This record gives sequence, structure tokens and C-alpha cells, in this order.
Amino acid sequence: QSQLVESGGGLVQPGGSLRLSCAASGFTLATYAIGWFREVPGKTREMFSCISSNGGRTNYAGPVKGRFTISRDNAKNTAYLQMNDLKPEDTGIYYCAAGIPYSDDACELYQYNYWGQGTQVTVSS
Repeated sequence: QSQLVESGGGLVQPGGSLRLSCAASGFTLATYAIGWFREVPGKTREMFSCISSNGGRTNYAGPVKGRFTISRDNAKNTAYLQMNDLKPEDTGIYYCAAGIPYSDDACELYQYNYWGQGTQVTVSS
């Protein structure tokens, strides 16, 4: 069965760091762009970062720019999200998704072929 599984979430103090992994099985992740999404309390799911299939292009939403870094290792069939300087407002459920981008070499997805189950990130003192 094709799956996408997030891991690495947990409880961290403000200013701390976490590294999330997004591991694919049953399909080749290298053929897809990847997006990271989160559901924060009181809000709908939103994409905050993405990376193109070959890693050549990345995008970040304003609230995470400069603090989060998206990457991928296609040889390991895995994507990553390094989160630094975490803030309480970053608390939420984090998801990765693999899919088809809007255009060639883009990272923004318009079709989501695979979704992970989500991992909880809690930032609190």
C-alpha cells in the first residue's frame, strides 16, 4: 500500500527546534512535488512550504520564512522539515503531501496524490 508517514513531532519550549520527517513507501517520491501543511487551533489546514520534485525550488509562507527549512532526499524517499525558533502560534498538526505542481519545476501543488496522517507539534513553556 502506498503511504506517506510523518514523524518527529512533540512538545518543545518556545525558541526550540524540531525536525520532521516525511517518509514515502509504495511509490517513488522523486516524481512528485511536496508540500507541508498545518492545522492550527481555530484555523483550516494551510500550506506553508513546498519543494519541487528535484529540490530546485522552494517556497515559504511569511510566518515561517527564515525559521523553517524544507528539504528532501530522493534517494531515501523522504522529505524533511527543520523548524527553528518555534513559537506558541506554531502549535498544530503538521502534514506532508505529495502531488502534482501547477507547472513545470514549480513546487505549489494543485493535486494531492498522497497525504500523511499528521504529527502533533506543541510549543509551550
